[in-house]
Amino acid sequence: MPRKSSEQRNVTRKKKELPLLEKVEITDVAAEGKAIARVNDLVVFVPYVAPGDIVDLQVKRKKHHYAEAEAVKFHAYSPKRTKPFCQHYGVCGGCKWQILPYEEQLRHKQRQVADNLTRIGKIELPEISPIIGSAKTVCYRNKLEYTFSNKRWLTSEEVSRNVVYDQMNAVGFHIPNAFDKVLPIEKCWLQDDISNRIRNAIRDYAYEHDYPFINLRTHEGMLRNLIIRTSTTGELMVIVVSKIETEEEMQRLQELLQYVAGQFPEITSLLYIVNNKCNDTITDLDVHVFKGKDHIFEQMEGLRFKIGPKSFYQTNSEQAYILYKVVRGFANLTGNELVYDLYTGTGTIANFVARQAKQVIGIEYVPEAIEDAKVNAAINGIHNTRFFAGDMKDLLTPTFIGQYGRPDVIITDPPRAGMHPDVTQVILETEPSRIVYVSCNPATQARDLQALDAKYQVKAVQPVDMFPHTHHVENVVLLERKSH
Repeated sequence: MPRKSSEQRNVTRKKKELPLLEKVEITDVAAEGKAIARVNDLVVFVPYVAPGDIVDLQVKRKKHHYAEAEAVKFHAYSPKRTKPFCQHYGVCGGCKWQILPYEEQLRHKQRQVADNLTRIGKIELPEISPIIGSAKTVCYRNKLEYTFSNKRWLTSEEVSRNVVYDQMNAVGFHIPNAFDKVLPIEKCWLQDDISNRIRNAIRDYAYEHDYPFINLRTHEGMLRNLIIRTSTTGELMVIVVSKIETEEEMQRLQELLQYVAGQFPEITSLLYIVNNKCNDTITDLDVHVFKGKDHIFEQMEGLRFKIGPKSFYQTNSEQAYILYKVVRGFANLTGNELVYDLYTGTGTIANFVARQAKQVIGIEYVPEAIEDAKVNAAINGIHNTRFFAGDMKDLLTPTFIGQYGRPDVIITDPPRAGMHPDVTQVILETEPSRIVYVSCNPATQARDLQALDAKYQVKAVQPVDMFPHTHHVENVVLLERKSH
């Protein structure tokens, strides 16, 4: 096949050139934290802009009726815009809604819930209650995970200025779509500032003593991950994950941990994990205690929840309490009900409502989470809960219900994908009086509500904001069985 001439190649390149759209008004917000502009019949999705901004847009990707673009020049700023408070905004990929005042964020989340339930659900709805905002809009997370890398991400500004750093190692967050590059974080606003101080101290000690950071492509190096968990009880867990292949490396890790313990006496649980695999998962690895306990406690309304290094717990502790109170209120328990808590996780909701129920049965896919749920029930002297591990669609069957009882109330809190159709069908056949559906994805929730509409009517809808400055929203729906 003959090779293309240079002229032919230039023509091909010109065809692939994507347009610059000038002086476009951003009109709305969209999914994944992006905003929307409309140019003729083309819908354009743009990150890091606010409705009312007037911008030039460089199209990066174009399909028939939509495109993705980035703002390359601002002609006017929206009156609804606010200044981002984080120095890493626009680069790390998180907290994309910092440029919107919190009241505006809540308004858009409320509308997102209403649009999804109306457009996808297509069912009769009551008036949706006003969204419950988070009292804390910064430092609200109880867990953050940082990554070490020997390849520091350079911002476009740093590249344009040809900035050269003596130190190309970094600890921080992965850059979106660049798995081996890490943005060095100086100050993150998501967790209590102790998290920043611990991370930066470990970074500086590692720089000073020439610790090798992991190469995420070749897996050479030593320091891999840092996990920090805080709690409302004041307890603090720090987990250092390293690749260790020699006694010398283990000795160096111990020296680092001793330094951390000395600098931060407030750490109540200082742990380390040796990970010599090619991936960062720690669920199958042993955890070693360097100092303190192997767990911390979270507290909620007199209940104590034991949290280990691998435990799942809602990452906004204080707002989780608000969410669970909504769930308990919707369940409207009198003390005589058998409750099924589907996708129970570590049994937090199950144990939270147990004192108002006759019995609660929790079902969860992850066996370790179920063991945590049993421990938490025992710690709190709760004896009317039973927990089962297994795939929901395989475990929740007519046989299971025949053995353990037909529930009066079902609480379900599925993952983002929503409930499997088999699970929905079993719920319809089981016919509990009430269903309380908690969702982190109103779109899949709306789909499931449409399926449940055959026998159930939505009686109440309560959005709850768990993650300020992001597009994520939790939504709680109460369904009651229709009269035959």
